[in-house]
Amino acid sequence: MSVNSEQIQSDFIQFALEAKVLSFGEFKTKAGRLSPYFFNAGLFNDGAHLGRLGEFYAQALLGSKIDFDMLFGPAYKGITLAASTAIALAHAGRNTPFAYNRKEAKDHGEGGTLIGAPVHGRVVIIDDVISAGTSVRESVDLIERVGAKPCAVLIALDRMEKSGDAVNIGQYSAVQSVGQEFGLPVIAIANLDSLMRFLQQSHDQQLQTHLPAVQNYRARYGI
Repeated sequence: MSVNSEQIQSDFIQFALEAKVLSFGEFKTKAGRLSPYFFNAGLFNDGAHLGRLGEFYAQALLGSKIDFDMLFGPAYKGITLAASTAIALAHAGRNTPFAYNRKEAKDHGEGGTLIGAPVHGRVVIIDDVISAGTSVRESVDLIERVGAKPCAVLIALDRMEKSGDAVNIGQYSAVQSVGQEFGLPVIAIANLDSLMRFLQQSHDQQLQTHLPAVQNYRARYGI
């Protein structure tokens, strides 16, 4: 679900463009589709951009009105996303603990796979996008294994496209599948509809030239 105003969505898309995290062209997805746009949150790779990104995540989470106790960032991208969101929440007056996992269990020092605050209560899982939903499933398992309760998934961009590969297309998006499988709301800062609206309203003629390709992609693969 998208809980933010059109202005916040537009601001986020503009921010992603300026950071070159969002780009247009022809990109092959993991599903084998040729996408007219590409979103790579790993390119939010300096302090200023990461700080601003955390503010967008915090706005989305607080705007959702979901009751939560802590944040969880799945390795690897989710680690910095959860940390930056926790910092932004603290600046907004809500000091929130966060934890993350390591890919391989450590057999010395603190040991285990979970790092950070003790995982407890209602936990928000933070990631960049949901593709196959693998990191969400792994996160849910880790959280429930220690007796806590996943309460939502928070992502940057909902691509709003049907799951499956370029030939075998499912009826639901990866976001919808996660919501149905775990009964979790998925909060997105922006989605494909808001991206198309941004292109339609843009005064940049070069950006507007990408709109037909995005519309065609939406018509073919969108939910």
